[in-house]
Amino acid sequence: MMDHNGHNGERPVAYRNTSFLDSPDARALRILSEYLEPLAHFRDQNIQDTIVFFGSARLHEEGSMAPYYQDARTLARLLTEWSGQLENHTNRFVICSGGGPGIMEAANRGASEAGGKTIGLNIGLPFEQRPNPYITPELSFEFHYFFMRKFWFAYLAKALVVFPGGFGTLDEMTEILTLAQTRKLESKITVVLYGSKFWKEILNFDALVRHGMIAPEDLNLFQYADDPETALAILKDNLTRHYLQPEPSAAPAQETPEIAKSRV
Repeated sequence: MMDHNGHNGERPVAYRNTSFLDSPDARALRILSEYLEPLAHFRDQNIQDTIVFFGSARLHEEGSMAPYYQDARTLARLLTEWSGQLENHTNRFVICSGGGPGIMEAANRGASEAGGKTIGLNIGLPFEQRPNPYITPELSFEFHYFFMRKFWFAYLAKALVVFPGGFGTLDEMTEILTLAQTRKLESKITVVLYGSKFWKEILNFDALVRHGMIAPEDLNLFQYADDPETALAILKDNLTRHYLQPEPSAAPAQETPEIAKSRV
């Protein structure tokens, strides 16, 4: 007699036992799979590092906030064109987004239009956020655990561009700023807050300094930009200075860590 796993009354081996894999006891295995499966794809696609775009899923190609969509699309295209021209730096600074609509779609779309690879780290949500159609198929991921998705946002990122957004965008942005502030990131990260009027209304960083909640130098963790050209200039300058120029000291230059040698 066949059981529900298609076996003749015998218990299946553990790694083929779907009842076990879906159980609370196997949660650690499911978490680990959301580290190992993307790792294998990034290695296979030779992805060295990323520029992450955060922003609202509600900002579309039309409407009062449409200029942000178009600017994200333009900036992603310009960055992809620039990175594609770098000598001996294949697959550097690949555009990465949360994989959904709005600003995420705009970023993947711009990178795709420039002929580059582009990453989408989607998350399963009750309202069924689906991956946008501009993600490179081999680099489209679906996560169950928010913290594993955040890990992959942070681990490969050399730069972050934050467009206007809500709770999710604020959560992701402040987590990256916290990691940078506490020096928990392996790499120097450039953070650009896109739309200075929006961000200065939403977040009063000067008040945080005034009340002693952050140090004055913490304001240097990010810069503002209001057009794609300014954002592009900031990103090119910082990425070139930190990752494309030889170290000034006599010590050997630090190698760019390969994904295959990544550390949790």
